[in-house]
Amino acid sequence: MARQRGARKLALDILYEHDLTSVPVADILGRYALNPAYKFAAELVNGVSAHREDLDKMISESSPEWKISRMPAIDRNLMRIALFEMLHLEDSPTAVAINEAVELAKLYSTQDSSRFVNGVLGRVAAGISDHS
Repeated sequence: MARQRGARKLALDILYEHDLTSVPVADILGRYALNPAYKFAAELVNGVSAHREDLDKMISESSPEWKISRMPAIDRNLMRIALFEMLHLEDSPTAVAINEAVELAKLYSTQDSSRFVNGVLGRVAAGISDHS
C-alpha cells in the first residue's frame, strides 16, 4: 500500500509539472525511470494522459460551479488520477482511490481541498454506480 501511495505521489508530481510547464509527460517520466514506484506511476500518468478529456469532463460535470481551469492544479490532477483508477484499473477499489486522493490533498493542497476532492469524486462514483 505504501508503494502505491508513493506511486500516486510520483504521478501527481509528474502531472502537476506537466500542467504547469507543458513539458511532455514522457520527458518528465523519463527522469524517474529508476524510482521504485515508477511502474505504477507510469501506468497512472499514461492512463490519465490518454483519458484526460473524458476525466476532465466527468470532473466538470460533478463540479458545475467550478471550471476545471480554475481548480488548484494539485486538486484536478489528484481527481484525474483517482478517476482513472476507478474507471480503468479493476484491482483498484473506488473507496481506496478516493481515500488516497483525499489524503494526498490533505498533505499537498489547500485547507479545503480534501473536502472538495472527496465531494467531486463521491459524486462521480455515485454516478458510475448508478449506471452499473
